[in-house]
Order: sequence, then C-alpha cells, then structure tokens
Amino acid sequence: MTIQVTMKPLHISEDILPIADFKARASEVVRRLKEHRRPVVITQSGKPAAVLLSPEEFDRLSHRARFLDAVGEGLADAEAGRAVSDEALGMLLDDEFGKLKP
Repeated sequence: MTIQVTMKPLHISEDILPIADFKARASEVVRRLKEHRRPVVITQSGKPAAVLLSPEEFDRLSHRARFLDAVGEGLADAEAGRAVSDEALGMLLDDEFGKLKP
C-alpha cells in the first residue's frame, strides 16, 4: 500500500522570505521544510528568485514528472501507430522467451 503525501499549500505570511531573512535564518527555514511540508519562496528585490523544497518533495515531483512524460510518450506512440496489440506482444514475448508453463 502506498500513502500519498502531498505538498501543503503555501502560506503567504510564513513561506515567502526576502533573501536577507533567509540568510539570517537558513537553518530554521530548512528545518521547517520537513516539518511543514510546504515550499519556501525566496525573494530578491521583491521578486521570486528561488523555491526551496524538502528532498522528499523534490523526489516526489521528479518522479511524477518522469511518469507523466512516459505516459505522454506512450500516448504519442499509440497515436502514431507505434504500438502493438496485447496479442501481438504476447506472441513476440513467447517467441523471445518461450511460452509460460501452466
């Protein structure tokens, strides 16, 4: 069983920090990433400059992006006729590896 842990929504008053505040409180901010499971936006000259995520959240987002890319490639292959039926795949596998024994 897989438990999906999702990123919590950004709290504007707590999760957007000027870079000077981040520099002064970096250790605390990094510690909070894991506790709150929310991203932190670092601003420079009043504009977003960086987003900090916990390693777990980064991994989750990276995995999701790779999965969505693979699904998109599969759909494009199917639309372009670069796919085989289940039956044809079964025959190809049987030819390559032999038939399964009951």
